[in-house]
Amino acid sequence: MKSAKRTARLAYAIGDVVLPARELQKKGAEITWLNLGDPDKFDFDPPPHMKKAVIKAMKEYNGYTDSEGLLELRDAVAKREKEKNHISLTATDIIVTNGTSESIQMVYGALLNPGDEILIPGPVYPPYAGLAHFFDAKPVFYKTVEEENWAPDMADIRQKITEKTKAIVIINPNNPTGALYSRKVLEMIGDITAEHNLILIADEIYDTMVYEEPHYSLSCVKDIPVIIVNGISKAYLSTGWRVGWTIFRDYNDGLSEIKEACLKQARLRISANTIMQKAAAAGLNGPQAHVKDMVHRLKERRDYIHERLNEIEGISAQKPAGAFYIFPKIEENDDKKFVLDVLQKAHVLFVHGSGFGSHGDGHFRSIFLPSVAVIEHAMNALETFMKER
Repeated sequence: MKSAKRTARLAYAIGDVVLPARELQKKGAEITWLNLGDPDKFDFDPPPHMKKAVIKAMKEYNGYTDSEGLLELRDAVAKREKEKNHISLTATDIIVTNGTSESIQMVYGALLNPGDEILIPGPVYPPYAGLAHFFDAKPVFYKTVEEENWAPDMADIRQKITEKTKAIVIINPNNPTGALYSRKVLEMIGDITAEHNLILIADEIYDTMVYEEPHYSLSCVKDIPVIIVNGISKAYLSTGWRVGWTIFRDYNDGLSEIKEACLKQARLRISANTIMQKAAAAGLNGPQAHVKDMVHRLKERRDYIHERLNEIEGISAQKPAGAFYIFPKIEENDDKKFVLDVLQKAHVLFVHGSGFGSHGDGHFRSIFLPSVAVIEHAMNALETFMKER
């Protein structure tokens, strides 16, 4: 039996590089894993009050909840958006999903017909390209400028818009580059979106993981329909709990059909995880002290890895302003071969930049979630590799 053609172009570079690393591990090698953006694999943990909420919820109710999501959680998301981003929402503007991955899939499924085009940043988190292919649409990469801290190239965005374009995606802070977009940049993208009567989609999952400058939500862009994807995985250090949400900030009734199409998909899969939704609501409504501690530790690690990478001959990197990724440039034509060579000889696992689309060629992505001691070990091994090759 042959698989469906829609799966042929699905790829996830972040996971694909794990396979050769596991083979090395079976042979006794100790691998330093810098490929996966999962805080819980390191010295981070969900806030205690959220763990207590899981136990309490499990004792109270273990059945389905509303397909659109637990009302308590949707109210908490609306409250968070009001306090952080100064926008007024109601629970009806929000759909709870099994992580942001399901949010992306639902939005794409509701929005894209075969042959449609969607503009995504280059480089990009792989599902934004892969799921477009899955729905027989075309992902079109717009350029981000490395020398300008990976800011979007507005001229390139304009040039890439056609009559088939349905939406523009931004990821802010960005995965894989760690870029953080200014309010001015967001407003410029908003102007282009309004000019061409498009929808703006924002992934804001890393919105609390910023260092020197504040995070501006796409909600600051007025008079256009905006869809925002977010969740608890990163900010609340609970990647395995799989709770996300989609926000529909409508304008002139431009999103009513898209939202209803997402709701149909939500009903089809019945509901997101009930117990973890209760915990997510507790997280949003409870103490936020963990955020300051998390950012403090990440900033120290970011500063260290950025300095070390730029000291290694043949490697250079912009300083990420948000998230927990850095995207160094290398003097290599084949970045995947480079990453696999580093794995084989230095036993450090990165992700090849070309796995994030063509604009990632000649780069690799590293996380800076581990302790400084672990990062130091990895950078020492990488430096030795670069000197001996």
